[in-house]
Amino acid sequence: MKKTLNIFLLCTLIIQTVSAQSPEILSIRKQVLQNAGKIMTEYSEFLSLPNVAADPVNLQKNAAFIMKMMDQRGIKNVQLLNAGTANVPPAVYGEVIVPGATQTLIFYAHYDGQPVNPSQWAKGLEPFKPALFTNALQNGGSLISFPANGKFERDWRIYARGSSDDKAGVAAILNAYDALIKSGLKPGSNIKFFFEGEEEEGSTHLNEILDKHKSLLKSDLWIICDGPVHQSGKKQVVFGVRGDTHLDLTVYASKRPLHSGQYGNWAPNPAMMLARLLASMKDENGKVTIKGFYDDVIALSPAERKALLEVPSVDQQMKNELGISAVEIPGTSLSEAINLPSLNINGIQSGNVGKLATNQIPTTATAVIDLRLVLGNDWKRQQQKVIDHIKAQGYYVTDKDPIDEERKDHGKIIKIVPEEGYNAQRTTMDLPIVQKIIAAIKTTTTGQVVLQPTMGGSLPLYLFEKHLNAKTITIPVVNHDNNQHAENENLRIGNFFDGIETMGSLMLLK
Repeated sequence: MKKTLNIFLLCTLIIQTVSAQSPEILSIRKQVLQNAGKIMTEYSEFLSLPNVAADPVNLQKNAAFIMKMMDQRGIKNVQLLNAGTANVPPAVYGEVIVPGATQTLIFYAHYDGQPVNPSQWAKGLEPFKPALFTNALQNGGSLISFPANGKFERDWRIYARGSSDDKAGVAAILNAYDALIKSGLKPGSNIKFFFEGEEEEGSTHLNEILDKHKSLLKSDLWIICDGPVHQSGKKQVVFGVRGDTHLDLTVYASKRPLHSGQYGNWAPNPAMMLARLLASMKDENGKVTIKGFYDDVIALSPAERKALLEVPSVDQQMKNELGISAVEIPGTSLSEAINLPSLNINGIQSGNVGKLATNQIPTTATAVIDLRLVLGNDWKRQQQKVIDHIKAQGYYVTDKDPIDEERKDHGKIIKIVPEEGYNAQRTTMDLPIVQKIIAAIKTTTTGQVVLQPTMGGSLPLYLFEKHLNAKTITIPVVNHDNNQHAENENLRIGNFFDGIETMGSLMLLK
């Protein structure tokens, strides 16, 4: 009886494993593997185009390249959607209208990227000269040529700025549609494509594009292809993103640098003042001590709390990867931490260090504070809480360099420059179309699909709700160790090909 039961369980497992890989997904996979050489050649050309957000000339070249990709795939009504303000990078739009379709999905990714410092990249790597490696650099990967036979190993990595964030999203979406059509499959929904060119600049003019093209952008759901899969390697569906905003702080002391021996213990040191001020914002257990910092947080729903409990723990894995043994908030998992508002110091600068260090008391000290927001926080209100805290520490706050009269009247002076920001967004898990999304992704994998209430990173998704009354859901595809926004940005080939399958599964939705 026990043997029979074991055989039954084994057969059940085999059936579940096979059924998870639908025939349609297997057809898409076959097309991707057969055309891998062509896909990667085109992708390398795309990555060779500099896409720094502050470089409008090259951003135009990127937009033109995407339009060419869309035209070659037979996508209709390809056009640039411009903002009302001049010299703003356009969004690239296209559509596929399916006769009889009852719903419309918009696939979103962005083609602009973060600035680069080539000197920080590994020796031999150039940010806009794609390079193929046998594995990640930290895993001992070695440089190889692109294979003439078009066959790529899943653990190979392609290194280039934008390779993961977020040209991978653009390419995964467009190659998914290409594989779908070449497989003889028909999309189940009307499909619209929207590729933004200003995301890394905070999507400052995205609201103008959305308002100007409201009728064109009607849909049942926006599918956002950005960010990494779960650190466990499992595919994930993300229902929300944190908001983001920054504050630039500058503390002032003496009008000129002073000899630390002649004036130490007497003249105020701005670096020490700033260090004390920043330390006052958090306690030793990582809790932000600013009054009201957590007061307006909207709690997770019961369904969201349940999903959070089912997220695989990767805390020990990430500690090992990162070489850390403690976390900022003791007893809090990574998944729990990213569902809280945060205050982070992006950088501090005052005087010189290393070989350039001198015995001086510097004149100023600066820091940039990054505030990540969750549902309920308002970015302007959150900024003001920090400013009020700084005032409570006895600082005179100004928005420009202090004049002599201000220096005479105030012993503690700080310049605060608030930067623009945006709020968090979260889509409820119980929407029928969201349940169909989850079911579709499950057809592409035999593993767990992680349901994540909130992504740790930020995207201005609240704008889609505000200006289009639209719902969004985020489907990441790239590897978690992709070095996005930093040197040696990379994309694991297996993640890229899996991402194409994922996007294809969603295009089949009816």
